[in-house]
Amino acid sequence: MVLTFFESWAGLARVLVNCIIGYACIIMILRVSGKRTLTKLNAFDFVVTIALGSTLATLIVSKEIVLAEGVLAVTLLVALQYLIAAASVRSRMFSRLVKSEPTLLAHDGIFLKEAMRTQRITQEEILAALRAHKVAEIEDAAAVILETDGSISVLPKSRA
Repeated sequence: MVLTFFESWAGLARVLVNCIIGYACIIMILRVSGKRTLTKLNAFDFVVTIALGSTLATLIVSKEIVLAEGVLAVTLLVALQYLIAAASVRSRMFSRLVKSEPTLLAHDGIFLKEAMRTQRITQEEILAALRAHKVAEIEDAAAVILETDGSISVLPKSRA
């Protein structure tokens, strides 16, 4: 196996042009598609984001993919994400199919061990979330919820 650090100026120019145009196109497509594409990620949005990144990376470095094909792929991924999001807004059944539900992890200062085990959340992670929300003890929390985007919300007893 031979390591090649430089092949040609034309190859570097192709990467430069594809990177600049691909980046500009993805920014423009994301702006047109609306804020929903850039929200906190649930599992479905996460998959789309990874696919977008992979598609853009392939467009930039692969000699087999031309610019128009890469831009079309990015546009299709964003359009599919838009259609799935629109369908989930219109249909509760469809929404349940593509999105998870929030999970109660603690209630009135009591850890819900079964929910924690099912969601693979440790007590230490919940305590860290409490500290991040400026709640000193689990007893001071009315509820601790694992949100659909993977973040942990804390409702203090004083505000609940």
